[in-house]
Amino acid sequence: MQKFILGRKNQITLVGAILIVIGFSSELGFKNETVAVWSLAIASVLGVAPIAIQAYQALKVKVVSIDVLVTIAVAGAFIIRNFEESAIVTFLFLFGAFLEQRTLNKTRSAIKELTEMAPESALKQMENGEFEEVEIDEVDVGDVLLVKTGAKIPVDGTVLSGEGSINEASITGESLPVAKEKGSNVYAGTILDNGTIQITADRVGEDTTFGKIIELVEEAQDSKSEAERFIDRFSKYYTPAVLVLGIIVWVFSRDLELAITILVLGCPGALVIGVPVSNVAGIGNGARHGVLLKGSEVIADFSRLDTMVFDKTGTLTAGNPSIAEKEYYGDNIEEALGYLASIEQESDHPLAKAVLQEISNPTFTPVENTEVVKGGGIVASVNGHRIAVGNVALMEREGTRLSGQAKADIAYFEKNGNSLVLTSVDGELKILMGVRDQIRSGVKDDLLRLKKLGVKNLVMLSGDNQGTVDAVSRELGLTEAHGNMLPEDKSAYIKKLIEQEGQIVAFVGDGVNDSPSLALAHIGIAMGSGTDVAIETSDVVLMNSDFRRLPHALGLAKATARNMKQNIFIAIGVVIFLLASVFFSEWMNMSIGMFVHEGSILVVILNGMRLLRYKLKQ
Repeated sequence: MQKFILGRKNQITLVGAILIVIGFSSELGFKNETVAVWSLAIASVLGVAPIAIQAYQALKVKVVSIDVLVTIAVAGAFIIRNFEESAIVTFLFLFGAFLEQRTLNKTRSAIKELTEMAPESALKQMENGEFEEVEIDEVDVGDVLLVKTGAKIPVDGTVLSGEGSINEASITGESLPVAKEKGSNVYAGTILDNGTIQITADRVGEDTTFGKIIELVEEAQDSKSEAERFIDRFSKYYTPAVLVLGIIVWVFSRDLELAITILVLGCPGALVIGVPVSNVAGIGNGARHGVLLKGSEVIADFSRLDTMVFDKTGTLTAGNPSIAEKEYYGDNIEEALGYLASIEQESDHPLAKAVLQEISNPTFTPVENTEVVKGGGIVASVNGHRIAVGNVALMEREGTRLSGQAKADIAYFEKNGNSLVLTSVDGELKILMGVRDQIRSGVKDDLLRLKKLGVKNLVMLSGDNQGTVDAVSRELGLTEAHGNMLPEDKSAYIKKLIEQEGQIVAFVGDGVNDSPSLALAHIGIAMGSGTDVAIETSDVVLMNSDFRRLPHALGLAKATARNMKQNIFIAIGVVIFLLASVFFSEWMNMSIGMFVHEGSILVVILNGMRLLRYKLKQ
């Protein structure tokens, strides 16, 4: 019977509303007291039934809940035959619960949208070589799957054949499609916009990146912050205190209606719901924008952040060295570029790859007598010429003459943080190239936004030499920059900031070799690209390694913390106002009080839901 009644609370609310309308219409419009009394009495009994059941269930676990207060208040109003009050109170309480559940469901829409994106079936290659549609649970690691235009990628995998463009918004939050070809990684839940591909399954089910994201968002939305835990403890003692206050008022005043009114008005409903709805909405907004916030506690610490520490390579920079500057000397430069390309194509060094990318349509010539000079570069014979490719030390070893202009260019390139690649032909300098890891597009503007959001210190830690680090720091306007740092040096530096200087620190890294620092900082922020390590070791994940999402993440955390404080202020303010009105005014009664009480619950919910539309102002 209890389950039957609780399962039909919405229908009971509707019937109660109809009976209340009939009751007041009969009394005011038709002067029929009998119909009015019976309608309101039945509305009261029907309305209090689910509330009383919830009160009973709470008392069974020794909790004096809001339902207990309302049940006692309605019973008291019924006893003194104040059916108007009892009917209105039960209706407003049930209707408020309906609105609360409905709006809370909207704040959890991020999970709903994610789960709806999850693939349900796949085209699996069978033993006879044919592809058949199977349930997603029937796909195992190593299976070959066919994905056609418009279909969802069913698993995390690698492209075996075919080409296409994939919408990875569900993973990265980025709406632009990404081109995929043989060897490319694909993620479950993303959509093949065009083309046809075959993939091999690397991770399936809950082990996929998409599965981990859903699990992460669910856990985050179910987690509780310190403020929520405090409010839970507060309401545990506050609610019985209101009951005791009502009894004391009745004992001294013998005014049962006043005591009942205090029970209704003292309910801390808005206080209990205000903080969770803010956190749930904030986490939901982040999930929609490619920012995964691991719970309410993360939001609390993140919002009070004053120092942000960055790894350099792959975080502030793109992680792919390229030619930043170059100078040519003398004649026959095209011929020299061909010799340089011929030597570099035989090397897998990152600098060699950067040089080859810079030289367009080179003419390759056989390379002979190759000598690798440790710490210097390469010397070889190409087309009868002695070619040296390397640093300044190698040029000096080869006896290459460096003009005053060349020396000035070398000093300028080094000041800008470049690694140098010099090329000489038969002892004559022909080419000077400066190679450096390029700063991510838009990073400087994003760092400025972080400062405007209240981050006082922007610090960079890197394993690169101090000259390169200083050049990047100057360009980005960082507070501090330290080079030649191993992972243990970075974690020691963060420990010093936290323990000796008392700063609230976030570390932004790639989630792999920086994992000690990510774990040690108050907030570990991973430039994720959807990797397992990034998701598991950090507190905040920026999907697709998109640095632009970092200011949004910080702004969202601060907005969520403000929203939570606003809801607490509204909830406490309304309770104080209602109780003060009972004692110091003559117009306050149970119906008005319950209307204001339920209104305050709706206000804090709607205030929290504003976070779903949050966007950082540019």
